[in-house]
Amino acid sequence: MDEKALASQLVKEGFSRTYVWQDEPGAQYPEHIHRTETAHIILNGEMTLTMEGKSRTYRAGERCDVPAGEVHAAEMGPRGCRYLIGEK
Repeated sequence: MDEKALASQLVKEGFSRTYVWQDEPGAQYPEHIHRTETAHIILNGEMTLTMEGKSRTYRAGERCDVPAGEVHAAEMGPRGCRYLIGEK
């Protein structure tokens, strides 16, 4: 995956800040909100995102967007997760 091209695409979509983040295997983020819309593009590993009572696992090459103010939680897979984040 071309991280620079993916980040450039997010900027074109209006995401003013992009950066790569990495979490250890099994890392968890309890329910929380972000003040801005966020996009997460999985680069390696996997992340299970729970929003509106539904969970979905995202793997390398997949993208999940979280609207501003949306309550959500996340858990990383057994190999951790490295992902590109875009913030509006």
